[in-house]
Amino acid sequence: MTSHGGMEFGAVEFRALGTSAVVLVTEPGRVRAAERTVRARLDALDLACSRFRADSELSRLRAGVATRISPLLAEALAVALRAAGVTGGLVDPTVGTAVRELGYDRDFATMAKDDPRPFLPRPAPGWHRVLLDVRTGEVVVPRGVEIDLGATAKAMAADGAAQAVAREAGCGALVNLGGDIGVAGPPPPGGWQIAVADDHALARREPQTTVSIRSGGLATSSTTVRSWTRAGRRVHHIVDPRTGESPEPCWRTVSVAAGSCVDANIATTASILLGRDAPAWLGERRLPARLVRVTGEVVELGGWPRATDEKAA
Repeated sequence: MTSHGGMEFGAVEFRALGTSAVVLVTEPGRVRAAERTVRARLDALDLACSRFRADSELSRLRAGVATRISPLLAEALAVALRAAGVTGGLVDPTVGTAVRELGYDRDFATMAKDDPRPFLPRPAPGWHRVLLDVRTGEVVVPRGVEIDLGATAKAMAADGAAQAVAREAGCGALVNLGGDIGVAGPPPPGGWQIAVADDHALARREPQTTVSIRSGGLATSSTTVRSWTRAGRRVHHIVDPRTGESPEPCWRTVSVAAGSCVDANIATTASILLGRDAPAWLGERRLPARLVRVTGEVVELGGWPRATDEKAA
């Protein structure tokens, strides 16, 4: 149990999807039930969408033919394809081969952080080549196209898990999956206060800023944590589908608040890829955002929410 603005609430933290999962509820007595709900949803997502598991549904898709898939994988693919559509292909789920060529071919904790092998950049084949029929629950992934749902699936899980907990427990809920945060139900007084930093694991101890949200979601994408060297070059997990490489460094961290964690995460990923054009892109969409240049300079826009002086969650 912990406190938030003088209000006690339940909290639990555990490892899932290769990152930390934090679950907060405004009714302390319901935290264990909330944990079970979130764990079950994350286990199901991992089995459906992981590209690191040979037994996942995604890994077992048959290339080049219409394949019936589960509603969960269909939802995750639909979210990923929508992300590609609204960003003009910047956030593209067909970057799987490119990400693997860069060396991100297993859980990040087990990766070699200094890989001297040369690599061949592989631009994404293009999201429009993936044919998904949500009505029939069938998808066609062409031969040679490798799907990576890392840009959206975790955010989708944060939204869905928070909504499930709020619905089942009848209280306010926050689910934080490695910096992808979804909230649902009645918030605490003053809203959910969230610590933001380059590294989500250090945010509560060493916050760079705190913000307060009452609904929707907040996401932070950073190039400082999931990074490694490949053939003597520093690379990271966000890959430009146009080149198959990590984009030129501009922003080390981007945080966005939006109506959902998915929308916030789409915007943060697109911003890293857009580089210096990101503020204008975010401004056109009226999204509250905080961008940190590689030099440390901070740019805030769109009414970036500020928290009170109370302790952030």
